[in-house]
Amino acid sequence: MGRPIEFGYFAPTGSARAGGREFEPALRRALDIARQSFSSVWFSDHFMFEDAPIHEAWVILSYTAALVPDLQLGHLVLCNSYRPPALVAKMAASLQSLTGGRFVLGYGAGWKQDEYLAYGYDFPSAAVRIAMMEEGIAVIKAMWRDAQPTFQGQFYHIDQPWCEPRPNPAPPLMIGGDGEQRTLRAVARHADWWNCYSRTAEVARRKLEVLQQHCAAEGRDFGSIRKTWSGPVIIDRDHQAALRRAGDRLQGEQPPIAGDPSAVVERFQELAELGFDLFQVSFDQFPDTADMELFAGEVMPRCQA
Repeated sequence: MGRPIEFGYFAPTGSARAGGREFEPALRRALDIARQSFSSVWFSDHFMFEDAPIHEAWVILSYTAALVPDLQLGHLVLCNSYRPPALVAKMAASLQSLTGGRFVLGYGAGWKQDEYLAYGYDFPSAAVRIAMMEEGIAVIKAMWRDAQPTFQGQFYHIDQPWCEPRPNPAPPLMIGGDGEQRTLRAVARHADWWNCYSRTAEVARRKLEVLQQHCAAEGRDFGSIRKTWSGPVIIDRDHQAALRRAGDRLQGEQPPIAGDPSAVVERFQELAELGFDLFQVSFDQFPDTADMELFAGEVMPRCQA
């Protein structure tokens, strides 16, 4: 028997509709709702989407950790390129200690080229970024595991650093992304959890099949990897109203889940049948929380029954 289904709140890092000083109290209101129903809170790791107001991922997560002392915490997902992995290991160890073991390290190879270049980062090929991510994971795990480890790689090196207090237990490592040749192979090699972003059940099924093949090639137990799905939910009591709000996004490669509560439940049940048991969901009406409350009141109980 699999794990019970859980839902995490994929919270905003900023809002054009609640800018400036309005954002923090709006976030608090949403987090108060999350504490009543959701098991975890998640933030993305981006610096910019054009001129939209966005808070830095570690800062907002650390701030939130004190506001929700009973929820698990993580990123969807940290970009390996933005911080040296030794620093990430230290930050994660510190947060794991201060939160009593509630942190999940969501990690990825990065993708947003304009953001890289605007902030002065090189943007190598996907193959190089994934190789850097895998090497970064090796650094992080060494620092969590060993006293004063040494590592000399192609991209990173460490020379007997202390990472105290070392995390006990170590945070689960969740890799985000579903590139079939390299990213899912990295999941099979390194990850405790895998995050799939906003894929339909049909596409997610294919990705799971590819992951299972990589696990077989790497000698990894496919069942030992927790499968998580994250993405936007557009919900309304009026089914057609929800579809109108979703608009052209429904035709994209990563469509939102949209509809009335019954339709939304059906979509999550399809994904749960594939083996996903944690769904980190965002809502597009923030700072209005009516859609979040409708989801918590009518979708989550039916999915978890």
